[in-house]
Amino acid sequence: MIVWLNGTHGAGKTTTSALVQQLIPDSRVFDAEKVGETLMDIKPGLPATDNFQHWPPWRPLVVETARRILDYTGGALVMPMTVLVEQYWREISSGLAQHDIPVRHFVLHADQDTLRARIAGDTVLGPNSPFRLQYLEPYAEAARTWLHAEAEVVDTTHLAPAQAAQQIAEAVKS
Repeated sequence: MIVWLNGTHGAGKTTTSALVQQLIPDSRVFDAEKVGETLMDIKPGLPATDNFQHWPPWRPLVVETARRILDYTGGALVMPMTVLVEQYWREISSGLAQHDIPVRHFVLHADQDTLRARIAGDTVLGPNSPFRLQYLEPYAEAARTWLHAEAEVVDTTHLAPAQAAQQIAEAVKS
């Protein structure tokens, strides 16, 4: 099984995924961003883009890597990864379905004011990371148009990461 944690950058996916992993027996965290980083390391580089998810190989490589890990280890993969393009989510989720891999898709959601406050106080990328700020509107658009309908929404506006993780783990176990 895959427990996919989606949401905009700065929503708490990485922190929450580590806590979810501790609550779900026989699970591991797999950050699909590492697949993107591998593609970014190709020399000479792939065609220029502002987001490695736009490279067509990224989506099937995420599916294949997750499948291979699960074939090797069994259990569950907790995957913290922002996917805001509906077509990309469809490619990934249908690819996993073709391999009979069940996916529980969660979106960590917080209102825009909360997200901006979290980004302003970010100690990982620094305060007011332009990278994180640039995804607030695309996230809001995806949430309005398709994302929230495709996932179980966990409103983290007033939740600590441990509370969000507990909510997700309980949903997965039920």
